[in-house]
Amino acid sequence: MEADELLMLVAGGDHRAFERLYVLVSGPVFGLVRRVVRDTAQAEEVSQEVLLELWRSAPRFDPGRGSALSWVLTLAHRRAVDRVRSARAAGEREQREALRSGGTPFDQVSEEVEAGLEREWVRRCLGRLTALQRQSVTLAYYDGYTYREVAERLSLPLGTVKTRMRDGLTRLRECLGGAA
Repeated sequence: MEADELLMLVAGGDHRAFERLYVLVSGPVFGLVRRVVRDTAQAEEVSQEVLLELWRSAPRFDPGRGSALSWVLTLAHRRAVDRVRSARAAGEREQREALRSGGTPFDQVSEEVEAGLEREWVRRCLGRLTALQRQSVTLAYYDGYTYREVAERLSLPLGTVKTRMRDGLTRLRECLGGAA
């Protein structure tokens, strides 16, 4: 059953349809949210909020305006952007308060440099993986695909993809742990 059909059933309160829809959309939702908020813990939290919102707002879905997946991803994107804006506003309030109270202002340049170094470090470690491991890890963790979807995209057996992922993540952990 496709996401559009499942979402229509969810709109009617069908719990089993929601379970199936959750399996279909949770990976893409997490991947999108992760790219926007750039923090895994925040992305998990926002993704759960989106999926809860999906259950509550399913009756508002209009199949005449687009697919269920695009509607769900629009909900996810809006929620993720709201979270980023909220975090930015909170940071700015904290900065203003620190300046008013004579405290040391937040060193944004230092934080940006550190984040850039971390990104470069991860890129370097990804570069040490085999091409097949890197492709599998990138599809799953940066693009938000499930292992099954990665297997389908790469036209490989699911077991092969799981092995690549396990080996690739082990190598990444070793590389990233070595520089900590």
